Amino acid sequence: MSTEPVGALLHPSARTAPPLPGAAAPRTRPDPSPAVWLPVAVVVLLVSVTVSVPIGVGGVGYADVGRALGAHLGLPVTPLPRLTDSLLWDLRLPRVLMAALVGALLSACGATLQAVTRNPLADPYLLGVSHGASAGAVLVVVFGVGSAQLGLTGGALAGALASFGLLLLLLRGPGLDSVRIVLTGVIVGQLFLALTSLVLMASGDADATQAVLHWLLGSMTSARWSSVALCASCCAVGLAVMWLCSTALDGFAFGTDTASSLGIDVRTTRTVLLMTCALLTAVAVSCVGAIGFVGLIVPHGVRFLVGPLHRALLPLSALAGAVFLIWTDALARVLFAPREIPVGAVTALLGVPLFLVVLRKRGDL
Repeated sequence: MSTEPVGALLHPSARTAPPLPGAAAPRTRPDPSPAVWLPVAVVVLLVSVTVSVPIGVGGVGYADVGRALGAHLGLPVTPLPRLTDSLLWDLRLPRVLMAALVGALLSACGATLQAVTRNPLADPYLLGVSHGASAGAVLVVVFGVGSAQLGLTGGALAGALASFGLLLLLLRGPGLDSVRIVLTGVIVGQLFLALTSLVLMASGDADATQAVLHWLLGSMTSARWSSVALCASCCAVGLAVMWLCSTALDGFAFGTDTASSLGIDVRTTRTVLLMTCALLTAVAVSCVGAIGFVGLIVPHGVRFLVGPLHRALLPLSALAGAVFLIWTDALARVLFAPREIPVGAVTALLGVPLFLVVLRKRGDL
């Protein structure tokens, strides 16, 4: 074992950890350091939340946002009319916060799964959880299975957890390597995708099919304070678990044997991180549908700026993902106003060229 990469791993200030398999040799990254990027990203996130809230149909301004916040915080301001206050406080602000939370969650999961599987193309939907959520949502919409108790969100969460349970069942036994994880995730995803297609074809209900397809493309319109609180709690716990495993994630870049020689319990750490990512993805998909490309492109862009060490990569990916999804949701509100389009369509339109740019920068194109 070469001592040079181990030394780089054990010293967080070093920015020379090996790239993911298939990536080009690391190139010199521009300064400033991650310690400078972090406060910049926090400021950009706060500005994005503030600026994006009034964007969209409704004719509200930034002064209205200030009055709504002041009134609900108990400050001595003149309250807004009930309809305008409801638009800002009950609909627009939860929507923007949900976009930030889901973007942070998907980006952090993407960075984690790319390290765990040693696959630069891994994203939060690699484990088949999104297809499980789709199957659960379809069963609720088409057949009304448990609709009174679950609703669309509950059905999607139940389907996501069912697919994750099947994934864990198939991953039992020795040999929890990255190839096995990826292939098992693909198999589980295809199984639930086939179930979703079969149910939709058998139903013959055009309205139900359209409703499910719209949900599958992702939308923040259903965001409310209760779902924001649930997503925020899960996001905080999940990010803390990932960050505590950041040194182990760096160790995975050197391969399983080297990570074990560094004292990392590879199997236990992989299982904990896979469970964390799957559960966080299940929560995100059940709240807003399946939104692609966020967990794929954002970690690559942040890795290009700050390097591969996960102590900096994870929090900065979460902040960048939050900003990215806030603005893509704002675009979804105004591109074809007054009609909104699914935010997943916007992330795909932006994600493809951005991903090509990332591949070009990495030397893969």
